[in-house]
Amino acid sequence: WDDRQGMAKQLHDLLEAAGVKVWFSEKDLGLGVPMMRAIDKGLANSRIGLVLVTPAFLAKLGKESVSEKELSALLAGNQLVPIVHGTTYTALREVSPLLASRSGLDTAEDSMSAIAEKIAELVNEKIITEISGMRNESDENTRIVIELKRG
Repeated sequence: WDDRQGMAKQLHDLLEAAGVKVWFSEKDLGLGVPMMRAIDKGLANSRIGLVLVTPAFLAKLGKESVSEKELSALLAGNQLVPIVHGTTYTALREVSPLLASRSGLDTAEDSMSAIAEKIAELVNEKIITEISGMRNESDENTRIVIELKRG
């Protein structure tokens, strides 16, 4: 759990400052709360999953760790963004080809502020898409109700 400080905390703070609601174990996992259940709930309620890929994270994969379980849940979702920090996509590909196949970001190429900005844009786009989809569903339901009333 070494990765929850440093860059993970910095990314969390930058995202919250940009108005993004973030589930972060350091903040959202209260004392006495079952850890796996809290993580499960956080993952279930997330629009986008971020994985900060560090050497410590890579070392934990494949060892039946919490990181392994979180990654499995995130890979099952549609929107997962790996953020490589202090390692490379080549090293990630050796440990998790599925995660490495997702397009992501690299702190060697972008500052953490720039990465947070890109993620905030992605979250906002996803919210707009979801709202548009709800409007379209609502319009569709209205048409169905009107058609039923006519028949």
